[in-house]
Amino acid sequence: MRVTRPMLALSGAVAILALAGCGSGGKDEAAVPEAVTGSLEHIAAEAKCKPNMQTDADEIRQALCKKGKEKYVLATFATDRGQREWLNSAKDYGGYYLVGRKWVAVGQEKTVTALQGTLGGTMEEGSEHMNPGGSHNKGGHDGGSSHHG
Repeated sequence: MRVTRPMLALSGAVAILALAGCGSGGKDEAAVPEAVTGSLEHIAAEAKCKPNMQTDADEIRQALCKKGKEKYVLATFATDRGQREWLNSAKDYGGYYLVGRKWVAVGQEKTVTALQGTLGGTMEEGSEHMNPGGSHNKGGHDGGSSHHG
């Protein structure tokens, strides 16, 4: 069976909604390191995560990780274009995205903000209008995502 990008985006978004939960933490504006690069396993090791592989396809590799009690999705992509297409689709479902070169970490704001201190990358925020039961994005943001790096 060939796995298409829309199918991957949908499965990723479903995982995000299941994991994201509501709430937002305070903004920690610590210095952001240069974004890590490499395989999913290398990025997971940098984040001190033992990846639980969910998708292992040519276009995308996706795993669940834990940081304390919080879970997040870590995904790597074969191409920059594939990553951007996935993000554009997945962000319709809300959530918080830490974006590096050909990788994304997705989870609660406090989780991906903490990961940014280790992995680098740029924070992106999903859409507020597609969050059943309330927005996962409400709270103290300043009207947009911050762009570091």
